Amino acid sequence: MPITILAIESSCDETSAAVCRDGKILSNSIANQTVHEQFGGVVPELASRAHMQNIVPVVDAALHNAGCQLDSINAIAFTQAPGLIGSLLVGAQFAKSLSLALDKPLIAVHHMQAHVLANLIPEKRPSFPFLCLTVSGGHTQIVQCDSPTQLHVIGETIDDAAGEAFDKTAKMLGLPYPGGPLIDKHAANGNAKRFKFPEPQIPGLDFSFSGLKTSILYFLKNAGTSNLFKEEFLADESTRQKFIDENLADICASVQERIVSILLNKLKKAAAETGITDICLAGGVSANSGLRKAFRALGEKEHWNTYIPAFEYCTDNAAMIAITGYYKYLENDFTELSISPTARAEW
Repeated sequence: MPITILAIESSCDETSAAVCRDGKILSNSIANQTVHEQFGGVVPELASRAHMQNIVPVVDAALHNAGCQLDSINAIAFTQAPGLIGSLLVGAQFAKSLSLALDKPLIAVHHMQAHVLANLIPEKRPSFPFLCLTVSGGHTQIVQCDSPTQLHVIGETIDDAAGEAFDKTAKMLGLPYPGGPLIDKHAANGNAKRFKFPEPQIPGLDFSFSGLKTSILYFLKNAGTSNLFKEEFLADESTRQKFIDENLADICASVQERIVSILLNKLKKAAAETGITDICLAGGVSANSGLRKAFRALGEKEHWNTYIPAFEYCTDNAAMIAITGYYKYLENDFTELSISPTARAEW
């Protein structure tokens, strides 16, 4: 008998539904929310309202595109944590209602584990054990994956995430939201060696990006005269803006190169310590072209087998929830209807 999973993802501002059959993704429907652009970031209340409007048509589209009927579904998987609590509630309540109405098992999925397992969607998959550098707006982690259901974090950020460093830098540069992809776009035309930003010396496999953000802040406030932690603001507003306008591409390229080097230096260390050579990339920031290029280049140099999900599986999507749900189904890892979503959750 084929195993068919209907999955729902609503952790932030994308409403997504997907259908997976025997580990193969049949559909992956996503409704994006543009309402947040004018506010420079995701507004939780608006996000949850949009999820309520989008979830029925998105689930219907996923079923239609998969050529699947509700009565053929074996289980319903949903994002239980982490994320915006209002957004999570919409997806969780919808999934629980379907589970109750159809008398089908319910599968709770951890959002960050699903990002890692997105690497199991393509036919070309890593072998176990593998390492995964998972980089998103809210998380930066190195995960060791010994099986689809045995994952543990061996390194993570002690403060800010890499995605946040991209977005906050974009905001400081006056770029519109979402700014991370725009830094990537401008960086393609810049000289990454033009400006030097510090790399934090954090022991072990953990990351830190708060110091880098502060360095960038003072660098811009001083119109490039220094990127050290100096509080004297040497430049007035017009001088600072002129400096940014004239050097935008080089600033973006230099910032991007430093963030990428911080990520990959830790990943290289993790690979050396574990002896694992199947190495993956995942999360929304893995769509960054500079990171993807540098990751592949490092993989060739270190003789790794490297894997990166397709772009549609890098950002938040239900396909990654579906593939995770499929492997949890094989382990009979179901949850009760009494389960509640959680904004923050350890693995």
